[in-house]
Amino acid sequence: MTGRVYLVGAGPGDPGLLTARALELIASAEVILHDRLIPAGALDGARAGAEVLFVGKEGGGPSVAQEETEALMVDRARAGKTVVRLKGGDPFVFGRGGEEALTLREAGIPFEVVPGVTAGLAASAYAGIPVTHRGISSAVALITGHEDPEKPGTAIDWPALAGFPGTLVFYMGVRRLPEIAEALIAAGRPAGEPAAVVEAGTLPAQRTLTGTLQSIAAMALREGFRPPSIAVVGPVAELAQELSWLAPMPLAGLTVAVTRARAQASELARGLAGHGARVVQAPVIRVRALPGPPLDPSPYDLVCLTSPNGVDALFERLAEGGRDARSLAGARVAAIGPGTARALAAHGVVADVVPERFVAEALVEALAEVPVSRALVARAREARDVLPQALRERGAEVDVLALYETLAETLAPPALELALAADYITFTSSSTVHFFLQAASGAPFSPAARIVSIGPVTSETLREHGLEPHVEARRHDIAGVIDAVLEDAAEHAGEATPAGAGASAAQGNDAG
Repeated sequence: MTGRVYLVGAGPGDPGLLTARALELIASAEVILHDRLIPAGALDGARAGAEVLFVGKEGGGPSVAQEETEALMVDRARAGKTVVRLKGGDPFVFGRGGEEALTLREAGIPFEVVPGVTAGLAASAYAGIPVTHRGISSAVALITGHEDPEKPGTAIDWPALAGFPGTLVFYMGVRRLPEIAEALIAAGRPAGEPAAVVEAGTLPAQRTLTGTLQSIAAMALREGFRPPSIAVVGPVAELAQELSWLAPMPLAGLTVAVTRARAQASELARGLAGHGARVVQAPVIRVRALPGPPLDPSPYDLVCLTSPNGVDALFERLAEGGRDARSLAGARVAAIGPGTARALAAHGVVADVVPERFVAEALVEALAEVPVSRALVARAREARDVLPQALRERGAEVDVLALYETLAETLAPPALELALAADYITFTSSSTVHFFLQAASGAPFSPAARIVSIGPVTSETLREHGLEPHVEARRHDIAGVIDAVLEDAAEHAGEATPAGAGASAAQGNDAG
């Protein structure tokens, strides 16, 4: 049976602009073929086991040929798979979605087009520029600023654009802005007409520059404006000075790499992005539940959980035996930290013991006065033995139940490159350290990069690999990592050029 392909627009970069339909399809897809310029966290909702392939293009870097992308769509659909072709912006606005749709039609593959918010309109709006405004502009033209270099000549009618009675929005044209301005002026567009450039539109790192058609190119060059950017030409560009509404944020302009498993990364990524960071998703681990018989916790008077993953796996084992939270009623339940306690609460269990410091040693101290004869420690396969050994030394009978394991996740080269160039690289476990360095294969971090550790155990693992963490969270949880990055960024504000300044922001591939 032939599958189906969905050509899905992911919007211009702000994850909040992903449509409900896009999120629904990402969650159900068996195969996702995605570009580089999709919103941070766009793939967080992908189903477990989905085949997720990068098929984007890097300016001056590795690229996947368009023909190869189209062949992948056809091949996976013919294998009966549901395929999402996830593209930044809108698939039918400078996104080559039309070409892909024609290929699918010729191959007899059913498809659906899911429009996305296009960067030319969204970035303008986020900069306070209404592309149409009564009494000022009643029309808008969307123009590519980067034509196919293999074409024999330009397809742009410069005299027609010069005389167009409305707003001109150029995509992917920041590098060609001098030529664009020169061509418009030469064709009769007034040199003094207001113009603007919006870099990283809708993202925390967004910058807006206003000037005139004659001056804007030199201004953008002087200020170092880079792709992805749009250029707006017309009287409405002047309104940016009055209608700008996107407030600066403390991590604006900084890139932060998140190395934890994609399924667990969303809280950290959202928190960092909410403070203005450009988040690079670089998941180097994945969590796999281990098979085992249904669990009966009735013999235990103490049940210890050392991670949210362990909580979820524990309740899966309970459910396999027809049990739920009520089966823990006869035991005290200990959680290593608030994240684990919240995971328990989501299953209807209030933790009896939660230490102030979120490490095994602190949990041992917190349990010092708790009577225990038989304990269950539910954890990862590769966890440390500090807790079970301490309980055994007290005379307790301890069963260690490995509920899940942490495995290496293949990291796409573009994601690794961006992570190594980031201003901050966050590590939330020893596993993320091991597997990130394994993926890096000796490639150096940016000299300006600051290494962030969630706590002392992870910090010690970093030191074992010859890396001294610059920042260690005081609270050893996700909120603590976010606070640590905020405090460090405030302390070092203005000291150096951000390490990730040269990395492209995640914005729709129709953004330029």
